[in-house]
Amino acid sequence: CEQTFSDEIKGWHDVLSVHVRNYISQRHQQGFAAASLQRSLSVIRSFFNYLLKLNLIKINPATGLSAPRIGRQLPHVLDVDQTSRLMQIPTNDIYAIRDKAILELFYSSGLRLSELLQLNLSDYKITTVRVTGKGNKQRDVPVGKQAQQAIAKWLLHRAELLKANQDEPALFLGQKGKRISPRTIQKRMSEWGVRQGIDVHVHPHMLRHSFASHILESSGDLRAVQELLGHSDISTTQIYTHLDFQHLAEVYDKAHPRSKNKK
Repeated sequence: CEQTFSDEIKGWHDVLSVHVRNYISQRHQQGFAAASLQRSLSVIRSFFNYLLKLNLIKINPATGLSAPRIGRQLPHVLDVDQTSRLMQIPTNDIYAIRDKAILELFYSSGLRLSELLQLNLSDYKITTVRVTGKGNKQRDVPVGKQAQQAIAKWLLHRAELLKANQDEPALFLGQKGKRISPRTIQKRMSEWGVRQGIDVHVHPHMLRHSFASHILESSGDLRAVQELLGHSDISTTQIYTHLDFQHLAEVYDKAHPRSKNKK
C-alpha cells in the first residue's frame, strides 16, 4: 500500500525517489538479502511503469535506483585429497572406464562440460586436446599423464559401444553408441562422488574450479590459468585468487597463536 513508503503520501503521484530509496534501505537494515532487495526494486519499478502508461503519474521514482549488489559467491572446489579419492574409481566395466577418462580429463585440462561434450577423436592429440570454447574460440590445452592413461584405456574399449554408429566422431560415447549427453555425465559424476565418499555434490564445473584453484595455488600464474581456462577477461579468472586467499586465511586462523583470542 502507499503507506509502505510514507505515512504522508496521499497518492502514487506523491511517491519520490527518496521514498523508494528509504524503503530499500530500511529493508536492507532489517537483514533482507541483496537478491531479495533487487527483486523488490524491480517490482516497484515495473509497477510505476504501469502507472506511467495509465497517465496516473508523470515520472517513475524508482528509475536510476539500485539495490545493494549481490556478493559474488566463491565456487566450490575439491581439495587435492578429495580429488585423488574421486579419481580412484574401480574400472571394472566399460562405463566406469569411460567415466574415469572423463573425470581425469575434466581435472587435467579444466574443461567446461560443453567443451568436453564437443570433443571428437580428431581433437585428442594425446599430450594436448583442441577445445572449442565460448564464441567458437579454439585453444589447445595440455593433457596430464593420468588423463592420457585413462583415455588410452577407454579408446581400447570405445568400439564396444559404437554398434551400428561406426562413423560417430565423438570422443566419448553414451550407451546407444552416440555422443554422450550432458545429463549422463552429470548423473554419473554425482553418483561417483557418493560412491567415493565425497561429502559434497560433485559436478563437472567443480572439477574445472578445482583444476584452476590447484594450478593457481602451485604456480601463482594468473595469466597462465586464464589461458588454460579460455577466459577472455582476466577478471573472470581472478575469482580463483580469492579462493587461494581463503585457503591461506583458514590456515592462518588455525595456526597463528594470535589469530583469535584465548580465554
